[in-house]
Amino acid sequence: MKAKMKPRIDLENRTRLETVIPLKTPFIINIDPSDRCNFQCKFCPTGDRELMKQTAGRNHGPMEFGLYKKIIDDICGFPDKVKVIRLYKDGEPFVNPYFEEMVAYAKNSGCCDRVDTTTNASLLTPERSLKMIEAGLDRINISIEGVNAEQYQEFSSYSLDFEKLVENIRFFYEHRKGCEMIVKTNGDILTEEEKQKFLDVFGEIADGVYIESIMSCWSGFELKDVKVNNDVGIYRQELKNIQVCPYVFYSFSINSDGTASACFLDWAHKMLIGDAKTEKVTDIWKGERMYHYQKEFLSKNRACFQTCKECGQLTHGMADNIDDYADELLNKILQS
Repeated sequence: MKAKMKPRIDLENRTRLETVIPLKTPFIINIDPSDRCNFQCKFCPTGDRELMKQTAGRNHGPMEFGLYKKIIDDICGFPDKVKVIRLYKDGEPFVNPYFEEMVAYAKNSGCCDRVDTTTNASLLTPERSLKMIEAGLDRINISIEGVNAEQYQEFSSYSLDFEKLVENIRFFYEHRKGCEMIVKTNGDILTEEEKQKFLDVFGEIADGVYIESIMSCWSGFELKDVKVNNDVGIYRQELKNIQVCPYVFYSFSINSDGTASACFLDWAHKMLIGDAKTEKVTDIWKGERMYHYQKEFLSKNRACFQTCKECGQLTHGMADNIDDYADELLNKILQS
């Protein structure tokens, strides 16, 4: 197998957050190219289309390119480069017909070190692949929802030609230049034989592959016909109960309609901290609403927020732990 066993996030060489908080420039900004998806996966609220119609602030569709350019221009106003512009949040990024232009605009702006995305790759074609690669995409995370067409139909309610999907992913890999490709799947719905098939197929056409486990990170959304793995975390790590969510100290998200969320897992848009249509992105990051979340989290009051109270990310998917430094960091942000 050519590929390394590598998860979609870097679990090694991470900056120790307690040494850099508070940050004048966030490390990561998620920008959602579209809050709609062509899949209806059982684990994802976006796939529940009736729910999306009933959820305030959702079902906007692709982000307007003019708004996106304004957002990137604002990001250039931070004192330092953002480490990652992540073109992904609630939906399938490639639903946006301007996705390749979005990559190019961010790269050409010089506002960030890296542009990456996460996709189901069903809309990936050789033509789009070449455009993305030429635009300068730095990393692509591909989510595989089965090892045959039948599993895709059952798990994601989507009809596709699995061999064609593999062929299109292979094309991207062979032409990727400097773009890193990570392919991952959910191992809890696969047999041992099917896991091996995943490794055999994608281990030859990716830089990294990984078999994840199921967690429930979407607070307020009930998983359908799938069970949370309570033996190991999403990256097959030991489960831990972390009190202080670290995300709000180094990242935030901009939804497809321009509103900004404190958390990339805010699928119902209940943790809004601003609106990029009318505010500068730099002002949103240093604004009172973001500060409020940071202060309350360090005060161990996360459970006061309904969206955060039930979040499984802190037990099953957390890579950083600043619990032991909460008091010290609270003093720092109160004095900043």
